[in-house]
Amino acid sequence: MRLVFAGTPEPAVPSLRRLAASEHHIAAVITRRDAPLGRRRVLTPSPVAAAAEDLGLEVIRTDRLDEVATERIAALAPDLGVIVAYGGLVREPLLSVPADGWINLHFSLLPRWRGAAPVQHALIAGDEVTGASVFRLVPELDAGDVYAEIEHRVAADDTAGDVLGYLADAGAALLTDVVDAIGAGTAVATPQAGEPLFAPKLGDEDGRIRWDEPRDAVLGRIRGVTPEPGAHTTIDGARLKVLAARVAAPDAPDLVPGAVALHQRDVLIGTASAPVALGRVQPAGKGAMAAADWWRGLRGAAPVAGS
Repeated sequence: MRLVFAGTPEPAVPSLRRLAASEHHIAAVITRRDAPLGRRRVLTPSPVAAAAEDLGLEVIRTDRLDEVATERIAALAPDLGVIVAYGGLVREPLLSVPADGWINLHFSLLPRWRGAAPVQHALIAGDEVTGASVFRLVPELDAGDVYAEIEHRVAADDTAGDVLGYLADAGAALLTDVVDAIGAGTAVATPQAGEPLFAPKLGDEDGRIRWDEPRDAVLGRIRGVTPEPGAHTTIDGARLKVLAARVAAPDAPDLVPGAVALHQRDVLIGTASAPVALGRVQPAGKGAMAAADWWRGLRGAAPVAGS
């Protein structure tokens, strides 16, 4: 089939590469415009744009799938539109441009966690199982019938980045199988069943650690916002990024929420239940370091973490 592919971040790249290696033809790749990155704010192509150019594919850069974008895509006469984390909504009349419509690889088991940050919200909520779904796009957000899905059991130390990495690769194979089935006329989609939950985009405030929550909720939030937008707290008024944390040893002392203490070689912070042990941290203006090294650099009385 003749495809148009829409995607932007790194988790969309495995799907693009797998489809490019298939028997189908990618007429163009749609991605968001180059964005300023780093301290010097250098304009940088999206991961999908870079991969598409490496594959020799036509790239359409646009932050909105507006009338101009619709006209360019319609001129390509695609059979099917494929979207993986593009970062914008496909609305009519673009929704009806491809002869076989649009399909979306979404990183959750729909209807749970519709929206922009499904993996992050799944980990914050403590889900033990998540997955990926390929579904038909409809005007309502992530509400179309599902062609196929895969499940993934979340490991105790998985971060959102870890889970996304796995689902990006496994989902690419799932997506390609669905494209093959649509091309062969054998694809069957099933309506979503159950109460939907929504996963809006996360911001800096979502990364703020609430030490007055129970330990498992604290660890779930840290893992769910790693690597983006990142977990953080304040220690005696200074911002501290928490890059990794874990369950404290069974003999760790009880601490009130936010209290910081050194136990043996572990830096502990109290929660509403049991304490957590910090793994790696990053103080403001400094590089990442082991929590024990950060502790040795402190001066004065035992610090207290703010919520």
